[in-house]
Amino acid sequence: MKRPSTPALIRTFRVLAIAEGFSWAALLVGMFLKWVAGTTELGVQIAGPIHGALFIGYGLSALALWGALRWPFRVAVAAGFSAVLPFATVWFERWAGRRGYLDPADRHEGTQQVTAGVEAQV
Repeated sequence: MKRPSTPALIRTFRVLAIAEGFSWAALLVGMFLKWVAGTTELGVQIAGPIHGALFIGYGLSALALWGALRWPFRVAVAAGFSAVLPFATVWFERWAGRRGYLDPADRHEGTQQVTAGVEAQV
């Protein structure tokens, strides 16, 4: 079986990060309607399984990127922890993109210094 390309993994991760964040919000609205307003359980019945599937997909895609892009352990832990807090996956996706952790060329903080030193010697 052929593995997906790194750019495809990155696109999938970005989509799942945003979808997982919004599914968290939908689940919170559903829980409010169920437990606080006492009106309906429908929000939890619909948003719960959707959020669960997106949560698992996000986690698997983060693990795949950890291996494919050789993220430092602390970045992988941050990706996993972000799934626990509402909208934190969206924040993590933006943060990781700005820091270069979602760059298929594998140019993140730890390797930039080494690469810069090699280029200066050439």
